[in-house]
Amino acid sequence: MLRVALRIVLLTGFGLALASTTTAQQPDADQKLEEFFDRYMEAGFQLSPTLATRLGDHRFDDRLDDVSPEKVKQMRELNAQTLRDLPTVVSFQGLSPAGQIDYEILREYLELALWTEDHERPYERDPRIYTSLLTDGVFLLLTQSTLPREENIANALRRMEQAESVLAAGRQQLSHPPRVVTETAIQQNRGAIQFFEEALPALVAESPQLVAVKAAGKQVAAALKRHQTYLEEELLPKSDGDWRLGKEAFNEKLVRVLAADMTAPEVLALAEQALRDTHAAMLLIARQLWSEYFPGEPVPPDDPAGRRETIDRVVAAIGKDHGRAETLVRDARDTVANLKRFITERKILTLPAPDRCQIIEMPEFQRGNSVAYLNPAPPLDSAADSIYAISPPPSSWDDARVDTFLSEYNQRMLQILTIHEAYPGHYVQLEYGNRNPSKIRRVLYSGTFAEGWANYTEQMMLDEGYGADDLALRLMQLKFYLRSVVNALLDHKMHCTDMSDEEALRLMIDEGFQGEGEARLKVVRAKQTSCQLSTYFVGKQAFLRLRQQLQRELGKQFDLAAYHEAVLNAGTIPVKFLDRAVRPDLDLPVR
Repeated sequence: MLRVALRIVLLTGFGLALASTTTAQQPDADQKLEEFFDRYMEAGFQLSPTLATRLGDHRFDDRLDDVSPEKVKQMRELNAQTLRDLPTVVSFQGLSPAGQIDYEILREYLELALWTEDHERPYERDPRIYTSLLTDGVFLLLTQSTLPREENIANALRRMEQAESVLAAGRQQLSHPPRVVTETAIQQNRGAIQFFEEALPALVAESPQLVAVKAAGKQVAAALKRHQTYLEEELLPKSDGDWRLGKEAFNEKLVRVLAADMTAPEVLALAEQALRDTHAAMLLIARQLWSEYFPGEPVPPDDPAGRRETIDRVVAAIGKDHGRAETLVRDARDTVANLKRFITERKILTLPAPDRCQIIEMPEFQRGNSVAYLNPAPPLDSAADSIYAISPPPSSWDDARVDTFLSEYNQRMLQILTIHEAYPGHYVQLEYGNRNPSKIRRVLYSGTFAEGWANYTEQMMLDEGYGADDLALRLMQLKFYLRSVVNALLDHKMHCTDMSDEEALRLMIDEGFQGEGEARLKVVRAKQTSCQLSTYFVGKQAFLRLRQQLQRELGKQFDLAAYHEAVLNAGTIPVKFLDRAVRPDLDLPVR
């Protein structure tokens, strides 16, 4: 799961009343839009210093956000004013074609931020926000900032002094959140305590400020422990909010989040067909592999139950080839060299240089929703590192549950996961995105594009010959894609129907061939991230359609690397704009 750098922005939004400026020489519309967005961000950074840190502007690194009710209201009001000011300051018709795409990206981003604030009320219903402001606000300074180390530590110390005010603001505003969100907040708050007591001192070891960091960490941990008591004893008993969006709100939000010119019913129908098609492809490969794993045993009958058994047993057999919980991160690192060599030799695309992707074990305070994420280099500080984090199974799991988790992320599945998260998936794509001259495209990037590209690369790499002698790897790629298909089905059914947890588990285990541990985590995630789970499937479909269309038009002139680089050079834009953004780079007429 991609850790979108603008998570806080999408929850809250920021904005300002923007008046047009007069200069000796009137700037053209594209320049006006750029200046408008610069002023918008400047005001946003004043309201949300942690946002500035996330994006790579380090002028505010010594401050945490003021998330008091008054400031939250101010954010919403300013965001609305910014949306009203946009058409009065910038002439859409006067913009270049690229500028018009940027204009639409900004407008639709503002509309989504306001919709989220008005319909989901995150500061009232999401206790995770307040703990994450503390942990991420400090962690990012010490892992991704390119400022001198001691300066980052000094800024972290000043941020820690503000911890109690952030937590107090949460206790003042939180009211009847969904129980599942509070339960996750409780888990993450425990991780935050561990971070400030143990992990933080380890991050700053050998610093002259270590003693001060330990003392400040203890104070923050004490505040978090008081907050833990509040979460468990006060908030949890009244956490009776409904996590389901409902059909009408889900449909409206999905159109905004996906930005793919697709409605919820259209996504559902496409996913249902993809489920059938992917099952058929998996069955074909499972039958080819059957004798390898079960020599002398007949293939199960060719009926629905027998087909499911064939796939399930072969998938389970492949899953037995897995590492240990303590080697999960090392095993992922081991796949990187082969992937990078293949990408270069087969001319898939030009890899970013220098390579700035760190592969780490996911910190405890960030666990709870997904097994992996890619935290990209901040778009305003592109010299910083990107972080590919992998989460081992939680220490609270028993041996059987750990085994199902490791079977899910077996040696072959880890290769697919690393293609998705890093090479040539999220890491490579977002490094390209950071080179885009448009600040709007660098900052307000599309999750549907990012997840769609990552899912597209899984299939594309194998289609180009990666692991060509390993049918089991292809079966794992299809299984990983099937997860995206089921994600879209799960997203829709959990928020638009009365699907129970057990029904959701059966969908993922029986139709998606997922392990129970992974499936249970996904149920929790689906309740907390409405519409995000659909981005993987819808995004991949957009990339497949685009390539099919342009490859047909170019015929023998189609060059895979040139196509990929044209797509990535467009920036991480909403997929509905891809066709018109990519065509000029490929010398094709814009339709």
